[in-house]
Amino acid sequence: MSPALIDQSATSQLERIQAGKLTSSELTRAYLDRIGDKDDSVGAFLRVDAAAAMATAAEIDQRREAGEKVGRLAGLPVATKDILCSRTEKTTCGSRMLENFSPPYDATVIDRLRRADAVLIGRTNMDEFAMGGSTENSALGTTRNPWNLDCVPGGSSGGAAACVAASMAPLSIGTDTGGSIRQPASFCGVVGLKPTYGRVSRYGLVAFASSLDQVGPLSSCVEDAALLLEVIAGHDARDSTSAPVNVPAYSASVDKPLENLRLGVVDEHLGEGVDGDVASAVREAIKVYESLGAKIVDVSLPHSRYGIATYYIIAPSEASSNLARYDGVQYGYRTDEKAMYAELDEERQRVEAAGGDPEEVDSPLVRMFRRTRSEAFGPEVKRRIMLGTYVLSAGYYDAYYLKALKVRRLIRDDYDMALEQVNFILGPVSPTPAFRAGERADDPLAMYLGDLFTVTGNLAGIPGISVPCGFTQSSLPVGLQLQGRPFDEERLLRAAYMFQQATDWHQRRAPL
Repeated sequence: MSPALIDQSATSQLERIQAGKLTSSELTRAYLDRIGDKDDSVGAFLRVDAAAAMATAAEIDQRREAGEKVGRLAGLPVATKDILCSRTEKTTCGSRMLENFSPPYDATVIDRLRRADAVLIGRTNMDEFAMGGSTENSALGTTRNPWNLDCVPGGSSGGAAACVAASMAPLSIGTDTGGSIRQPASFCGVVGLKPTYGRVSRYGLVAFASSLDQVGPLSSCVEDAALLLEVIAGHDARDSTSAPVNVPAYSASVDKPLENLRLGVVDEHLGEGVDGDVASAVREAIKVYESLGAKIVDVSLPHSRYGIATYYIIAPSEASSNLARYDGVQYGYRTDEKAMYAELDEERQRVEAAGGDPEEVDSPLVRMFRRTRSEAFGPEVKRRIMLGTYVLSAGYYDAYYLKALKVRRLIRDDYDMALEQVNFILGPVSPTPAFRAGERADDPLAMYLGDLFTVTGNLAGIPGISVPCGFTQSSLPVGLQLQGRPFDEERLLRAAYMFQQATDWHQRRAPL
């Protein structure tokens, strides 16, 4: 197939399939060929089942040809982050802990994709248990940025963003706990939407921080994100945090411009600490909106300065609780028990020889827990588990965790007040463009500060979208973030589409 085919939007591809000008088998084959040609250098995918993808595509083609009803995405390949349970393949979360875990059921999002007749083309790489901002923390491989293979794609949904940027899939699913859809979308020059908390079911999503995690789409353009969100959104009785709110026809309204648009800008988000090229691109984006008739209003988010500190108390606390289930007993990795018992015997003999009580040595069960978790979790996951366990411990709960919850409420109040004055808040996604691989590996604080403008949206539970808005002097993409009121994704997508139609940044393709 022509290379131009895989560079088209998913919406255009679907129109061609529906018009009989393209088959799902042809489209799927084109993307599989692209993956085979380019993914060795990018590393976006952990697993690709070409035979299963082609079989699904052929079955959809046959049903369409026979005049049978097909789903909303019928024939479109979709890549999925390897954190959503799938009954037909492993779900690893980029961790040695779950390297061989095969779930017995589908996550709701996976189920809805299947019902929409999407072709599930592969599972994308991620930071281990979604903890990271570079996709360097995966235990199963490193992903590179298609715009510059020396740079990271962002994280934790780095594989999901990179595969779209590299034209290896037209659509992908990521998750966002503190910016993990929006930041890689910005770094890779694609569109990434974090829906309102509760808009998309978390059933079957392997939990990192349950009050923050949200599933969302990545795509090459806004209309494709609208299409994918329309399929995966909606109430799910199996998820107690899923909101019983109607899902608008996002794809039908996305191209309708908004009138009397008021956009809020936070001065601090374009000041000290923000890369000059990033700030310049965002300021140019503001001018584009002004040319479209939008009114720019200064707004304040005074408690956002505490966002990183608040997030890195609440998220690790929830991670500590959620990851306690990985103990080597029921599923997942278990340490080598033969080696463990030999270790215990030797230790008891040493203690006894030194005049101590061998009964004070760990019991086999405790030692199994310790060895399993120390061997199977990576450094970043261990760091967050220890931090979360500390702030939840007796004597520190009120001083740290409870106080963080109170600041979280203040952050939400700031957004509520600002969004009473304006329709959306506009600014950069990240203070910097993509950084070089390994650059922040030994500096966790520098890595965490990359989420400065995204974590507050998760703490407040509001929707946010990243759209391409320019490039740095070194040809790295820059993303523009729009944040809106809870469950206002319909107008958020329309506002993003307005900007997209006035620019051509989304049409640029990585020079692989």
